Amino acid sequence: MSEMVELKIQFGSERFPLSIDINSTVFELKQQLMDSTNVLPKGQQLIHKGAKLVDSKTLRDSGIVNKSKVMLTASGGKFQGGKSPVVPTYQKIMNEDRSLNSAPVKETNILKSSVDRWKMFRVIGLAESNLKAIPDEVWECGSSSGSCPKVLDLSNNYIRDIPSKISCLTSIKKLMLNANDLSDDSISWEDLTQLKYLNYLSLDQNQLTYLPSSLGELTSLEQLHVAGNKLESLPVELGLLTRLEIFKVNNNSLSAVPSHIGDCNALIEVNISFNLLKELPETLGKLQKLQALHLQNNPLKSLPSTLLKNCVKLSTLDVTNTQIAVYELRQIEGWEDFDKRRVLKQNKKLECRTVDSADFDEGADKN
Repeated sequence: MSEMVELKIQFGSERFPLSIDINSTVFELKQQLMDSTNVLPKGQQLIHKGAKLVDSKTLRDSGIVNKSKVMLTASGGKFQGGKSPVVPTYQKIMNEDRSLNSAPVKETNILKSSVDRWKMFRVIGLAESNLKAIPDEVWECGSSSGSCPKVLDLSNNYIRDIPSKISCLTSIKKLMLNANDLSDDSISWEDLTQLKYLNYLSLDQNQLTYLPSSLGELTSLEQLHVAGNKLESLPVELGLLTRLEIFKVNNNSLSAVPSHIGDCNALIEVNISFNLLKELPETLGKLQKLQALHLQNNPLKSLPSTLLKNCVKLSTLDVTNTQIAVYELRQIEGWEDFDKRRVLKQNKKLECRTVDSADFDEGADKN
């Protein structure tokens, strides 16, 4: 017979109530706390009246009663999703400076010599230029016959708007917009998706909460970087990006990955670490060219059943700080062949001295 109790949880400076059956185990309490705190159960430590609670015991046997106070502490590296402890980025440092200094930012002067150089080399480099808007000189280059840029780097600025004029950059292949102030309504996606030669798009470290369905029109994309945003979902049209080789969407708030990702059959590397994923689509097993899959810091309990068997080039699989038990991982069909590839790759790195032997752990070697 269930008997509900109300607990008072303290997590750092946060305090919140939680209702649970007194006959639940401490581990079940941790699982419920995971949804509120984004901390994996194995990273939680619960303390009641100065004593550490044991996972296997029930709350009743642990001395918990109605209105009990329970303190939660979290081990480093056990976070997931938007709660992950990320090293401060250049953009965050700029934002802090901006809040301390209310004076308007002075934009970098665009010299005529720079425009001439852009037209000559067809590369526009404006990273870390204190820009609040894209200069008109960029659009001038786009409208110049025979000198339309192929690369536009606007990283680490204060830009809040990607206007419809972006469509004039008809020859652009590489567009870097990471670490700006872009939000969902900042980008004219209808015009950006007119860039049919675009094969590299970086939108890391902005304020995006979704990607539009029109993203699927960028069929030349080979690399898509959207890490460090606030994405909660991905469009099913992702599957239309059949040339996509590298997809990085780590450090967001994704709760699901669309099954259509299995149609991106050119994928070599996928990074979906530090999200809120509890399961993955079986269609990941269709990615026969996949070599690296980063899954760390997600509340995952299992992998797609055909992943190790069908992804015959997979040699990097990081499941650190997930709920996937090592013994279960080693029982998945295809483990032995995968393990041979994994060890072979690491041995080559060791021979070339490109990795420290202490780093030879991707979550599969831990006891």
